[in-house]
Amino acid sequence: MSGQRSTPAASDDIAPLQQMVASCSGAILTSLFVTPLDVVKIRLQAQKNPFPKGKCFVYCNGLMDHICVCVNGNTKAWYKAPGHFSGTLDAFVNIVHHEGIKSLWSGLPPTLVMAVPATVIYFTCYDQLCAALRVRMGTYADEAPLLAGPTARLGAATMISPLELIRTKLQSQKQSYRELTACIRSAVVTEGWLSLWRGLGPTLLRDVPFSAIYWYSYERGKKWLCERHNAREPTFTIAFISGAVSGSIASIVTLPFDVVKTRRQVELGELQAKNLSCKVSSSTFSLMRRIVTQEGFSRLLAGFFPRLIKVAPACAIMISTYEFGKAFFRKHNQEKTLSLLQTTNT
Repeated sequence: MSGQRSTPAASDDIAPLQQMVASCSGAILTSLFVTPLDVVKIRLQAQKNPFPKGKCFVYCNGLMDHICVCVNGNTKAWYKAPGHFSGTLDAFVNIVHHEGIKSLWSGLPPTLVMAVPATVIYFTCYDQLCAALRVRMGTYADEAPLLAGPTARLGAATMISPLELIRTKLQSQKQSYRELTACIRSAVVTEGWLSLWRGLGPTLLRDVPFSAIYWYSYERGKKWLCERHNAREPTFTIAFISGAVSGSIASIVTLPFDVVKTRRQVELGELQAKNLSCKVSSSTFSLMRRIVTQEGFSRLLAGFFPRLIKVAPACAIMISTYEFGKAFFRKHNQEKTLSLLQTTNT
C-alpha cells in the first residue's frame, strides 16, 4: 500500500516548475543516449535505398518522430552521406572513425527545439492530471493513468503539430521566415486554421493508446516493485525497469498504428515538399486495410525489433531520470521546510 500512497504525494510535494525541470533533464538525456541509434539506422537505410531529392523519411531522437526531407542529394547532410556498412556495429565503428564521434549526434539540435517542450508539457500535465484524478476517483484511483496519460499526450501532440509542419516546410524549401509566414498565412486563408494540424490524426491514433497502455503499465509495475522491495518511493532502478517493460508492452501493442502513421507522415511530407495538395486520398483505417490486402498482415508489424530496441531504452531513461529529478526536488523542499520550521522555533 505504501507505493500507492507515495504516488499522489509525489506530485503534491514539488511545484509544477520543478516537474518541468525534471522532465526537461530527462528529455535531453534521453535524446543524447538514443539519437545515435537512429542516426545509424537512417544511414543504413540510405545506403540500401538512396534518398532522392524530395524524398521523406522518419527520424526519431528517442522522444518523438520527425519528418526529414532530402533537399539535395549532393549535400553533406548526415542522412545523405554515402557509406558501405555491413551492419549496425560496422556502421557505428566506421562513422566514428571517418567522421568523428560528433556525427552520431547529427541532427540533434533542431529536434530538441520541439522534443524538449513537447516532453515537458506531456510529463508535467500527466503528473498534475493524475494527482487530481486520483483524489476524485476514490476506489478507482489506480485507473487514473488510463485517463491522465492519453489526455496529456493529446494536449502535447496538438500543441506541437503546427511546429512540425513549419519545420518540414523550412527543411524542404529554402525559405526566409518572411516567405514562410506568407506561405502559412495563405494556407490559413485558403484552407482554414485546421490546415496547420495536417497529419495529427495518424499521430494521435498511435500515441494516445500508447500513452494509456504505457502509463497504466508503468504505475502498476512501479507499485508492485515498490511493495516487493519495501520501498516507500521508487528508486532509479525500479523506475528504469518499470519504464522499459511498460514501454515495450505499449510499443508492441501499438505497432500497427505506428506503421500506418509513419507512411501517412512520409506521404504528407513529400506532398508538402513538392508543393502539391496535402489532401490524403484515404483514411488511416483504409490505408491499414490496403496494406493488409496488398502486402499481407505481416507488413503491419514491420520494424518490430528496431522499434522495440529504441522505445524500451528511451522510455526507461526518460522516466527514471524524471523520477530521480522529482525525488531530488522533493528532498530539497523537505529540507527547506524543515530549516524554516527550525528557524521559526528558535
